[in-house]
Amino acid sequence: MLRCYRPSDWPITIRVPLLVITLMVAISVVISNTVLTRLAQTQETHIRAVSQTYLDGLDASLLPHILREDVWEVFDTLDRARPDSAGLNVATTIVLNAAGDVIAASDPIRFPTGRPIPEWMLKGLEDGALQIDETNETARLRHPVRTQGQHVGSIYTELEISHLLAERRAVLWQLIWTNTAITLALAGLGYWAVRRMVEPVRTLGSYLDRASGGPVEMIPNAELRAASGEFRQLFERYNAMAQAANERVELMRRLAREERLASLGRLASGMAHEINNPLGGLFNALDSLKRYGDRASVRQASTNFLERGLSGIRDVVRAALMTYRQPGARPLLNREAIDDLRYLVQPALRQKGLTLDWNNEIDRELHLAGRGVRDAALNILLNACEASPREGTIRFNACHDTQSLFIEIADHGQGMPNLYREFLEVGNRAVGPLKHGDGLGLWMVRQLLDEAGGGATVDAGADGTRVRLEFPLGKEHQHDVA
Repeated sequence: MLRCYRPSDWPITIRVPLLVITLMVAISVVISNTVLTRLAQTQETHIRAVSQTYLDGLDASLLPHILREDVWEVFDTLDRARPDSAGLNVATTIVLNAAGDVIAASDPIRFPTGRPIPEWMLKGLEDGALQIDETNETARLRHPVRTQGQHVGSIYTELEISHLLAERRAVLWQLIWTNTAITLALAGLGYWAVRRMVEPVRTLGSYLDRASGGPVEMIPNAELRAASGEFRQLFERYNAMAQAANERVELMRRLAREERLASLGRLASGMAHEINNPLGGLFNALDSLKRYGDRASVRQASTNFLERGLSGIRDVVRAALMTYRQPGARPLLNREAIDDLRYLVQPALRQKGLTLDWNNEIDRELHLAGRGVRDAALNILLNACEASPREGTIRFNACHDTQSLFIEIADHGQGMPNLYREFLEVGNRAVGPLKHGDGLGLWMVRQLLDEAGGGATVDAGADGTRVRLEFPLGKEHQHDVA
């Protein structure tokens, strides 16, 4: 849930527009502050210049009246200067003597003659400074009146600047709306541009996702032609990789088929050896019957020997027939089909003097592809024979429950390599453990497990390897058990 709040987990099509918005907001703040500051400075310079002209005119007119503190003449001068002067909206003008008392004011009721004005009104107005009160929308100035270097009084004035502040607000809102429109336009443009730029990456990602479940699908030529130069090269490299991967899978399948044929050849050779061994004895028994068939003891011994020899040949031939007949010929797996594996591994057992500890607990017919199960178990048994030391022991156990068939094979070899163990447990047809022709048997076991929907567990160590195969039973068998 919290991953969606981390910006690093957001898609790039969202992060880039947000980055554009953030940068544009920062730039807009800087630009707006610069523009408003410059506008305020321009307005203050204009106010100072125009008001100074106005106050200089009053200075020249009021100087003799200030020296005499002639209240009525000062009133008359202020009254004549009351209309807007040089574009200024004069709200209040107060003429002060050298002591700071009011001589006359444009608003005598508020500022009576002979009274000092409040100190806060004169605060910060030294040396002709300009004070702007944005709350009351006024600007305050104090102009000193001097004659022959002597300070004889001052003129205090308040200007109404609501129109200038309104201009500032209008400029501020104009900047806000303009910057907002530009920011949204650039964010939309960034989203569109990034989406177009990452579209080939999303296309490549979709093909990679589909490749995880089966054959690697190649990108069509139409999408190749529509891609830009860099992505076209990337798509071409992906197609080359996909073609190589598909060819590798097909090659491994062909090698597996050839390995199965080679195994069949080795099995046929071993079966011929198993059949050829008792043939000499059988011919000897026939010769004894021909020569001494009239003797009951010879006849009984010879027929018993013939029966045992033919039974052995029958078992070998039947095991081979059961293993390599077509899958549709026998859809069920029974106890005898698993027992046939003992005859198929006898040559490998005798070659190294191995002992087979056999346990088969299958007590009914199971709805399984018998050929695939026997092939997988036979490959693991042959690998166990090859890995076991001479005169060692191999354990085989087959059992089942209502859901699955379990086959467990253990040996006392040096242990299965990690590469083979991981491949047998996890499985990956595109990258099998093939190196210089090794691992075809395990690759075929993994393929058979995948086809049957089964799995494998490998416990490998220095004292040997234990492989446990699991095959899910068919729905028909589960229904019968229920």
